[in-house]
Amino acid sequence: MDFGLTHLATSTDELRRQIAGIRWFHQIDLGNGIVTPGHDKSAEKLPRIGLPDDLRGKTVLDIGAWDGFFSFEAERRGAERVVAIDPNAWRVPVGPDNPWSGQEGFNLARRVLGSKVEDVDIGLDELTPERIGGFDELTPERIGGFDIVLFMGVFYHLPDPLPILERVASVTAERLVLETHADLLWLRRPAMVYYPGTELFGDDSNWWGPNLPLVKELLSAHGFRRVEVVHRRSFPFRLARSIRWRLKGDRFLAQQDRLVVHGLR
Repeated sequence: MDFGLTHLATSTDELRRQIAGIRWFHQIDLGNGIVTPGHDKSAEKLPRIGLPDDLRGKTVLDIGAWDGFFSFEAERRGAERVVAIDPNAWRVPVGPDNPWSGQEGFNLARRVLGSKVEDVDIGLDELTPERIGGFDELTPERIGGFDIVLFMGVFYHLPDPLPILERVASVTAERLVLETHADLLWLRRPAMVYYPGTELFGDDSNWWGPNLPLVKELLSAHGFRRVEVVHRRSFPFRLARSIRWRLKGDRFLAQQDRLVVHGLR
């Protein structure tokens, strides 16, 4: 009995050591009171993104999976098959130019959780209905069609997002969950802001800020018969937040926010 407890403590200590050696983005509950120390408060996003509670029998593609929080959550909700991809985060070598930890967090979390989520090394420009590189187990009738595609926190990081969105739409059979930074939320015409250099939050990987009318028009143009706005905060909230941030010396405009939209076939 004592040996078992000692062994458990040693295993937990080793797991904590491994976790500490990784720079995490997602906060993932690994059980036994251990939660990865990610920058992103991942669990708090779940009510905002509108992921269906029951995913039994569904296939899910998580684009921009990073440490895999939403991939593992889809599996927990009963998804039949979950595939995770993130060429932007996983392909960049870890080093001085990339202080994050590549795919290490995803791999460790998957092992600890005993997860069957699959990871595939594929570029976003390779996503097509005819050929989805690496998806060898998909049967012919399912090629090009995941029931649910998660496309969260990716759009505004793409230098040329429109062709990629077209490819993402082409592999979505039922529901696309699109979450993105947004701008020009006061404007009724479809539009998008371009951020040169490090203009947005001092991050040179932030390229674009689409507004809601543009996102809705793009999804409609790609064959989504219904477009639902799942999360959009009011102007008074955004204004109060921008004032609060400015008082702290930060810059966040009232016309900017995070936006969640679902495209339904």
